[in-house]
Amino acid sequence: MTNGSDLPVVGVGVVLVEDDRILLIKRGREPGRGLWAVPGGKVRHGEPMREAARREMLEETGLTVVVGDVVWVGEFIEAGHHLVLIDFSGTRTGGVLRPGDDADDARWVSLDEAADYPLTLTMHDLVDTLRT
Repeated sequence: MTNGSDLPVVGVGVVLVEDDRILLIKRGREPGRGLWAVPGGKVRHGEPMREAARREMLEETGLTVVVGDVVWVGEFIEAGHHLVLIDFSGTRTGGVLRPGDDADDARWVSLDEAADYPLTLTMHDLVDTLRT
């Protein structure tokens, strides 16, 4: 995932929590292929971050959401990837859960069990933040 320069890539995610369960997707592409994370992806040139988060949620899960406030900010630097990550809260407004785009699976996981999943590196900090 290079952007043709030495600049970091901006990624956004949606943290959707209902009944003490968080929606996770199993990543189908690198970085983090096979690991679990909140739905999200890269912001396109000229695309506002919240619109990118809404688009990624729909593409990866089939769900529509209202994107809320920032709940977590971090970064991932490894193996030629430098991602600046911004995760927003979300409220589901419709759709039917089904994995799509680059998500191999999508499921609701209790916040307590989420820490036991094979998560992307940055997800551990997000889950810890949500559990406090």
